[in-house]
Amino acid sequence: MIGKIGLEEHFAIPETLQDSAGFVPGDYWKELSKRLLDMQDYRLREMDANGMEMMVLSLNAPAVQAIPSPHKANEIAMRANDFLAEQVAKRPTRFQAFAALPLQDADLATRELERCVKQLGFKGALVNGFSQVGTPENCVYYDAPQFAGFWDSVEKLDVPFYLHPRNPIAAWAQIYDGHPWLMGPTWAFGQETAVHALRLMACGLFDKHPKLQIVLGHMGEGLPYSMWRIDNRNAWVETPKSYPAKKTFGEYFQNNFYITTSGNFRTQTLIDAMLEIGADRILFSTDWPFENVDHAAKWFDSASISEADRLKIGRTNAAKLFKLDL
Repeated sequence: MIGKIGLEEHFAIPETLQDSAGFVPGDYWKELSKRLLDMQDYRLREMDANGMEMMVLSLNAPAVQAIPSPHKANEIAMRANDFLAEQVAKRPTRFQAFAALPLQDADLATRELERCVKQLGFKGALVNGFSQVGTPENCVYYDAPQFAGFWDSVEKLDVPFYLHPRNPIAAWAQIYDGHPWLMGPTWAFGQETAVHALRLMACGLFDKHPKLQIVLGHMGEGLPYSMWRIDNRNAWVETPKSYPAKKTFGEYFQNNFYITTSGNFRTQTLIDAMLEIGADRILFSTDWPFENVDHAAKWFDSASISEADRLKIGRTNAAKLFKLDL
């Protein structure tokens, strides 16, 4: 398929590059760092060779979210966003942008999102999971009350919010002790992000802001295949609801969430997701440079789905959601 749009496609600036060093063995770091720092050369060649018209670019992880100082987090976010805006301006038909946000401070994050959308023309935000505030051990999730004003602004700006994974901090990762292979994309990324997404559903966020749209990568971080059980849970037992949300989790998932194919290139998984959330809410992505563009594109182009669904997932859903001028 020609004209694919990718939405989880990362870059780094020198200040955040080392955050990605641990995700590949040392022998591969030279290649990964080259991919992360490149914007207008290697990346474009991979896109051209694999039918990708556009990437919506975002900062690597955890980057801003792992900087406990709100002032420093804001400084790095603004630096990354200004750099990204310069790169997009060189080829706006090939690249668009997600804002990095210092959610250590909701007011700072709100101001930076407004600047990025209104002044720089960004298409939304991509945030790398929870933020560490003040100390490395103090982690905040975005269902907390202090983020009410931030979510007001996201809805008013009418831009999507991409909730991207990060690993749990060491103090909260005892279940992985002695099993480092479970960290990152193998398992911990998906579990951490799925719990965060469920917290957003349960807190009543989408009752207050029904137009909010959250994007999850990696075919939904396992949630499509768990939604029925999350809502059903021992349905023969009557128990009082212990969270504020008014609707079922499945309703929020089908109305307030999109998922992408980033880093999860399996047709059976895609079809399961289509049955659960619908083809209108699935978006093509590669997860470059942590995954290969050709792996993602060749799989997607040959996946056993209808051509109408391939066009939606590969291009038109993204164009509509992110208001892309194609």
